[in-house]
Amino acid sequence: MLFQLEKAKSRKGIIIAAIAFFAITLILILHRHFTFYSSYDQGIFNQVFWNGVHGNFFQSSLSSQLSTNVVHDNEVPTVYYHRLGQHFTPALLLWLPIYALFPYPATLSVLQVLFVTAAGVVLYFLAREYVDNTVATFISVSFYSANAIVAPTLANFHDISQIPLFVFTLLLAMEKRWWWLFVLFSIFILAVREDSGITLFGVGVYMVLSRRFPRIGLIVCTVSFSYLLILTNVIMPLFSEDISERFMIERFGQYVDNEEASTLEVIWAMVTQPWLLVMELVTPVGRTIRYLLGHLLPFAFIPAIAPGACFIAGFPLLKLLLGKGMSVLAITIRYAMGVVPGLCYGAILWWGGQGILRFNQPVESLNPRPLSQGFRRFWLVCIGLTLFFTLTSNPNRTLYFLIPDSIDPWVYVSLPTQWERSANMYRLMDKIPDEASVAATTYIIPHLSGRREIIRFPALEIRTDQREVENVEYIMADLWRLRRYQVAFDQDLVRLRAMTDTIEEITNRGEYGITDFIDGVILMEKGAENNPEALNQWLDFKQEIIPIINRDEPI
Repeated sequence: MLFQLEKAKSRKGIIIAAIAFFAITLILILHRHFTFYSSYDQGIFNQVFWNGVHGNFFQSSLSSQLSTNVVHDNEVPTVYYHRLGQHFTPALLLWLPIYALFPYPATLSVLQVLFVTAAGVVLYFLAREYVDNTVATFISVSFYSANAIVAPTLANFHDISQIPLFVFTLLLAMEKRWWWLFVLFSIFILAVREDSGITLFGVGVYMVLSRRFPRIGLIVCTVSFSYLLILTNVIMPLFSEDISERFMIERFGQYVDNEEASTLEVIWAMVTQPWLLVMELVTPVGRTIRYLLGHLLPFAFIPAIAPGACFIAGFPLLKLLLGKGMSVLAITIRYAMGVVPGLCYGAILWWGGQGILRFNQPVESLNPRPLSQGFRRFWLVCIGLTLFFTLTSNPNRTLYFLIPDSIDPWVYVSLPTQWERSANMYRLMDKIPDEASVAATTYIIPHLSGRREIIRFPALEIRTDQREVENVEYIMADLWRLRRYQVAFDQDLVRLRAMTDTIEEITNRGEYGITDFIDGVILMEKGAENNPEALNQWLDFKQEIIPIINRDEPI
């Protein structure tokens, strides 16, 4: 009994950290969602889950709208489009029974917070294989505090949120020699998405070079690399051409001259252009350095001198550094989350006694490094700075009610304003039948995505299960938001112009009637008569925005 009490006391720190992380992030992410700040990706995943519950696995009209067929060939989005051509994510099936019990978009946000919270707890037990309770707790707190963990947790639901939990469980299984569990979570990691094999490949490389489990490591490397190549070159193209015509070009198009490329072609192009590879690896220099420092800061920079981190975190990091686009070096975006598990494990090994000069030393002969009072204070400062930078960056606009979206020009939405607007939008959504086809603006989409037919406005056409092209039955658009944000964000002005033109065109032709208009949010129904009061409110609103949309150039 006394032993159990002592054990419980020793775990008090991780218990408090896990509860605090879960409670704070859950409150913030649910508030973000219910006040209409979750966006398109939340709608995509919710529709994928909703379709899965109804037997249409991995289908999504919202994903179809982003496909190469629609974006490049101007085809009409289809309700039967299989998202597996964009991202191969069979691991989502693990959570389908939970969604079936609670079929709401908010359920996905709760799942995401649970994944990450559980990952921190598993990380603690993984660390205890090498270090004492204090250091293990520090490492887990660093994980919970990392910008690359907090910000993506507060984002729309995404498949990468499963990676830390799966990787930490895999590594714990390796340490315990629970090979059945190791194999199971290897499969889970590969099933997360098409590029998660890169993370598993890094684990295999570590197992080989550390000489701990070289034979198993070789098998892991072979399986993960083969899976990646077969999946992206053979299986995914069976569903669509997005992997070669869109995603590979968007991320690695700088290495090839064609308008489409397979993963094999991109890898060969990288190998045959070493100087370009080096340039892409280090440029832009400033952003690359800031990105690396952002990853290292919560762990007091220890992973920088930990060889284990170089291999397990190195390969997913390499994928980001060699890519192009603003998102690959954004530490607040979901891709950064895939790098963190390797950094954590590297920190564990270093504190456990492993160093650069003793990388191949048997684990049993390692002596844990002591945590001095001076370094403890430094580590706490690093964690504090990480939290400060995370909160002040207003990740995914979660803290929009505290931090302005723009200072010059000033763009800020207060809590009472957004609560009142949210209540009005829920009232309008209640007027849309559950089975009706809908076109909606980005931040309304998640709340209406539990249906077969939904697309993003100003698009109106959708191809149904009967293979017929039809206009949607309802339109719901938040124009107030675009008016508020356009002063600082050019794309919002572009969207406001396009949506205003579309509303004018379809109402003038009598295709749709304005049935309600509240606080800058319009509701339209196909074939309906205009509600006189709603029409007048729309006309008054239009008069207010005409000077804005008639500007020659965006600000």
